[in-house]
Amino acid sequence: MLEDPDELAVLEEIQQELILQEQSVIEEYERSLRFDEECLNAMLDSLEATDRVICPVCRKNNLTVKAHLVCCQCGLYISTQDMTEGKLRSLLESSLTEHSQRCLHSPEFTVTSGMEEETSLLMSCPVCDSWMILL
Repeated sequence: MLEDPDELAVLEEIQQELILQEQSVIEEYERSLRFDEECLNAMLDSLEATDRVICPVCRKNNLTVKAHLVCCQCGLYISTQDMTEGKLRSLLESSLTEHSQRCLHSPEFTVTSGMEEETSLLMSCPVCDSWMILL
């Protein structure tokens, strides 16, 4: 037991400093959490605000979708009829969902040249040996 009042005063002072440091660390952590949450919410808001479709071939760039054309900076260029980003997103989502019900592997997307030099978007899976022409 400490009986010296000076030693007790020093220990109490150290304890108070440690409590203040702990409170400071907790406040900084809470500020960091709020900042991270604000950043995440801003990113989610921007994703929801932009109704963009990421290219399934390169998985990097957004597709440009016009009524008669789907293209990407990676070189994907496919003629279409009455296509919108919503229709294309729905087509990709339903095709992926249908495939995932039969196979756990992720399919690959490629651009192929078909009859009369028309290009098509092909979804294929080397694991279950399935393929589907999407566009």
